[in-house]
Amino acid sequence: MPMQAQAQPWTPVKPIRLIVPYGPGGSSDVIARSIAAEMSRNLGQQVIVDNKGGGQGIVAMQDAARATPDGYTMVLGHVGTLAVNPAMMPRLPYDPEKDYAPVTLLAKVPMVFAVGPGVNARSLADFVSLAKAKPGKLTYGSAGNGSAGHLAFEMLKVTVHADLLHVPYKGTGAQMTDLLAGNIDAAAAGLPGFLPHVKAGRLRILAIGAGQRLPAIPDVPTVAEQGYPGFESSQWFGLLVPARTPTVVVERLHAEAVKALNSPAVRHRLAEDSSTPMGQGPEEFARFIRTERNRWGAVVRSANVKAN
Repeated sequence: MPMQAQAQPWTPVKPIRLIVPYGPGGSSDVIARSIAAEMSRNLGQQVIVDNKGGGQGIVAMQDAARATPDGYTMVLGHVGTLAVNPAMMPRLPYDPEKDYAPVTLLAKVPMVFAVGPGVNARSLADFVSLAKAKPGKLTYGSAGNGSAGHLAFEMLKVTVHADLLHVPYKGTGAQMTDLLAGNIDAAAAGLPGFLPHVKAGRLRILAIGAGQRLPAIPDVPTVAEQGYPGFESSQWFGLLVPARTPTVVVERLHAEAVKALNSPAVRHRLAEDSSTPMGQGPEEFARFIRTERNRWGAVVRSANVKAN
C-alpha cells in the first residue's frame, strides 16, 4: 500500500514580526518578548516584537488584519482586543473572528483585588460590607475605561451586589499613585504591580480573581473561596495570525510557541509575574475566545461600559 505524502513543515526564511497592541513594560510586553526570544532560537529566524499601542489595541489589530497571511506577521491577542472591545464598540474596525486565525493561548494573568492604606478591610467580606454601608461612596481605580482592571471590578460588583464608583486613569502608573496616596479606595490589576507595595505594607490584597491561590501570596484566598463560587477574572494573551494564513504555517507557529512555553526560561519569567502558561491548539483557542467574548460581553452590557 503506497504511503501518503506528508506536508513538509513550514520553515521561515526571513524575520517574523510580532505586533503587541500595548506599549513596552506591561504583562503583554513581558510575555511577548519571552516567547519571541525562544521562538527565534528554534525557528532560526528572529521574531521581532513591534509595540504598537493606541486606540485600546485597535491600531495593532488593524495592522495585523491587513498584513499578508504568510506567517511573517503575528499579533498578540488579549482579552481586551478580542473579548471586551467587540462588546464595548459597536463599530469596531476589525472583526475578531473573521480577520484572524488563532494559533495558541499563551498565558493567563490572574487579576487581584487590592485596597489602599486607608480602607479598614481585611477580607473581601469586610470590603463588601463597607461598600454596602456606603452605596456609591467607595471608589476603585483602573488603568482606563474598558481596561482589564475596570472590567474585573465591574464583574466583582455584579457578583457581590455592591455599588462602587469607578475612577478611570490614563495608565496603571497614575492609578497606583492615587491608590497609594489614599485618593481612591481600591483597584484590580495583575500581581506584579501591587506586590512591592504589599511587601512594604502600603497596600493589602483581599482576593485573587483566578480559580486558585497564587504561590507568591499563598495566604490570600480567591474570590471563589470567599463565598462566590465560579468567579474567574484573568487577563489572557494569545498568538494570532491574519486570516487565510496556510494551515501548515499555523501548525508550525503553534508547535514552536508551545515549545517556547515549556522552556525553563519562559516558565521562570511567567512565574515571576504569577502568570500561568497555557498552549492550547488553534481550534481550542478559537472556542476559548468565543466563550470569553460572551462572558465579558455580558459584563460590559451589565455595567453599561462605553468606549472613551
